[in-house]
This record gives sequence, C-alpha cells and structure tokens, in this order.
Amino acid sequence: MPTKNDLYMKVMTLAKRRGYIWGPSPEIYGGLSGFYDIGPLGKGLKTNIEKLLRRWLVKNNFWEIESNTISPISVWIASGHVEGFVDPIVECKKCGSIYRADKLIEEFRPHIKTFGLNFDELNKIIKQENIRCPKCKGELSEVKEYNLMLKTTVGLDSDCILRPETATTTYVLFNRLFTFFREKLPIYVFQMGKAYRNEISPRQGVLRLREFTQAEAQTFILPEQKNNFPYFDEIKDYELPVLPYKLQQSSNKEDFVYMKIYELLEEGHIENPAFGWHLWVGFKFYEFLNIPKGSIRIRQHVPEERAHYARDAWDIEVMTQRFGWVEVCGIHDRGDYDLSRHQEFSKQRLSVRLQDGTYVVPHVLEIAYGIERTLYVILEYAYREDEKRIWLQLPRFLAPIQVGVFPLMKKDKLPEIAKEIYNKIKNKGFFAIYDEDGSIGRRYRRMDEVGTPFEITIDYQTLEDETVTIRDRDTMKQIRVSEDEIISYLEKHLSFPI
Repeated sequence: MPTKNDLYMKVMTLAKRRGYIWGPSPEIYGGLSGFYDIGPLGKGLKTNIEKLLRRWLVKNNFWEIESNTISPISVWIASGHVEGFVDPIVECKKCGSIYRADKLIEEFRPHIKTFGLNFDELNKIIKQENIRCPKCKGELSEVKEYNLMLKTTVGLDSDCILRPETATTTYVLFNRLFTFFREKLPIYVFQMGKAYRNEISPRQGVLRLREFTQAEAQTFILPEQKNNFPYFDEIKDYELPVLPYKLQQSSNKEDFVYMKIYELLEEGHIENPAFGWHLWVGFKFYEFLNIPKGSIRIRQHVPEERAHYARDAWDIEVMTQRFGWVEVCGIHDRGDYDLSRHQEFSKQRLSVRLQDGTYVVPHVLEIAYGIERTLYVILEYAYREDEKRIWLQLPRFLAPIQVGVFPLMKKDKLPEIAKEIYNKIKNKGFFAIYDEDGSIGRRYRRMDEVGTPFEITIDYQTLEDETVTIRDRDTMKQIRVSEDEIISYLEKHLSFPI
C-alpha cells in the first residue's frame, strides 16, 4: 500500500496538478487503465527528451524515418508476434479480474524470479504460495495464453494490427533503405512514434501503458562487420554499470559491477565489438539526464528470459522507489531473425550479395528507448522537497518553461519593461512566461515547482541602470545583469549538451 512518503504518489500528484501527466484517460468518463494524457508541461518535457535523443542518434550516424502504425496481420505472422508475443494470464474465479501471472507473483512474492518459467511452473507457484485475487481474494484460474497485440479492421475485411513496436515497420523497408544508402552496410536508422500493447490490468501508471512512444534505432550489419567495427576503439575504455547474466546465476544477486566495454568483450559477456558500441550509445544518453550514479545499470537477460528474436539482450534499468528497477531502454542483437522471416513470408529477397557472389541476410542490432518511462524517471529524480518549497530540479535544457519574467510591482512602468524583455526572450526561441500575479516569492515558488531554471525580475533598480535580477532555481541565488546580457546568459546556460 502507498504511504505518505511514497515518492511515486508525490511525483504523480505534482504532475497532475501542474499539467505534466493527466489520467487515466479519458478522465471525465472514469478513465481506461493504461492510457494517459500528456499535459502542456509534460508535452514540453517530452518534446525536449525527444529532441535531445534525436540529436544524440543523429550525431552517431543514425537517420530518421517514419512508418505506418497499422500493418496487415501477415506482417506480424512473419515477425513471430502472432505466435510469440504472448503473456501468461490468470482470471479470478470470483470477480472475473484478469492479471498477468508472472507479474502478480513478483508483486506478492518479490523474492521469486519468474522469467523463463513455463505455465505449469507458474501454476505451481501460485498454488504453493496461495496467491489470490488482489481485489476480492478469490481463487485464481489456471494460467493461460494471451496475445498482447491490438487488432483492427481496415476497409471491410482486411485484418490488421496496431504495431506493438516500431522495429518491424523498419525491417520491412530494408530493400528501400539498402538502395537509398547505395547498397552499403552498415545502415543506421531510427524511428520515433506510437506503439500499442494490450497489457493485462496495467497498474504502474505511465510505466506500463497500452499506447506509448518508442524511439528505436536499428543497425543493419553483416556478421563480419560486427567483429570489425570502426567505432569500437573510441569507446572500448568506457566504464559501464553492468549485471551480466553469468553474475546473476553465480551470485543470485542484483548487485551490478563496473566494467570497461573491452572487458565485457574479453570476458565473453558480449559477443562482438559492434554490440559493445550499441550498449554505449544506449547508456550514454541517460548520462545527460541527471540519473545518479548507482541508480542506473545495464542488466543482461538470462537466456531463458530473452525474446523469441534475441541472440543477446540487455536492459538499461533505473531504480525507482515504488517499483524497484524499471527498464527504460533495451539493447538487442536480433541476428538475422527479422530479415530471414520477412524474406521467407514475403517471397522478396532481403539478402545482400557479397563480393564472392554469395548472398547473406544482414543482422540487426537494436536500441529501443521508452519515452514515457524515461519521462517518469526524470520527474522522480528531479523531485525535491524541503521546509521551504517543493520543486523539480530538471536538467535545465529539458525544462518545459525555461524562464519566467516578472515585474516586481504592477506599477511605475515595471510591467511595460518586463513585457518588452519577455517578448525579446520569446523572439529568440526560448520558452518563457510572463507573470505579474501575487507576491514575487509566490511567483518564484510556482516556477520552482514546475522546474523553471531561471526567473528574471524587473525592479526599481532596472529603471535606474537597465539591469535585472536573474534567479537560479537550484541555489535561489540572484545576480544582476544588464538587459543586453540576458540573451547571451540564457544561451550559455540553457543549451543542449550535444
């Protein structure tokens, strides 16, 4: 049960009150679990996360594409999702509530690890541990299979699927991409967009949604190129917080260790240099987001846990107060699974010809970011409260409101000067607000609570020497600068780190 010190509840209360996250949606009709709306400030923060990630991926040679969110069911039969994208569910015999069996076990018996267990093993645990319906304490049914994909009909009779990931819609474009990139591999592309999963009774707010935003980067690469990867030397000495599956099996602990990327390769935790570079690209992004060291790790899936397409899989996880370690990004070696399957089912050649005349199906390396999960963990780690205020210490470049502009009083030409400065700031592309309501202290607190990095106040000294105060959100200290220096000050302190 949530307590008064439950950080998740505090964050979500602030997020709803101040326009970051609303829901479940639609609220006026009671809400539907797994659907949330992003308010004005949440959309500003989300846009800035996406902007930073886009800059990061482009810097690392990825090109952006956009595909449809609806595809014929034949695509998803070929991808393996129809047969393999399933969850184990149980139904309460008394009230009819439905739950995901493995997550229900982990919720009530956190010491039991469920990955890799079959239906019979899950059934045995539920009976042995006497796990019952959380709502009514009724007896649970036998575990059965449930497919997570959302189905729809296009036209009168075309069965289609709302994509459960952006990845597959990238793979079916391989021939077009191969031509665009002048038939040279590796090919680096990414998509940002909506995906849909019909989750069973999602109960973790924006951490488990039925409609969500993904950013998935895909590298099409030949097998020999994975071992002769040009960027590996640049990052091989970079140290990552990792939990390889061999360490999990030997110690049965969740304690991660710090290892350099070349050590992961030498000790056999990863198979090739190219995968090590993708671990770096995935993890490095989160270093920009002020996630404290010790609260983020990269955990390798044990073999029994891996998805049907994965030769290797690692999750970037962030520690949260209520939910423990939460996955925010996955890095996968998908081998030749995807293109081989689509080649087989579409009857179109998706292989490439080598210099010796033979054909080979390229492999795929993937980095899959969850945007809403990333948004939530940023809010949780930004949340601050003390005897003076509640505030969000957001990374400055991510803040949805970058600067507040205030006249000290509503008289003596202070509002006119403040509005002139406000318009200059907006015209330079900064997101600013103008506020003259309430005491200056109350206005500062309003801005602190939504994470605004700077407040500019026009006071009576401004009338004398054309200087203003700039207040820093984190320290609450103020400095005076001339009106002519405002823009350069903001450009220096609000710029993106990449």
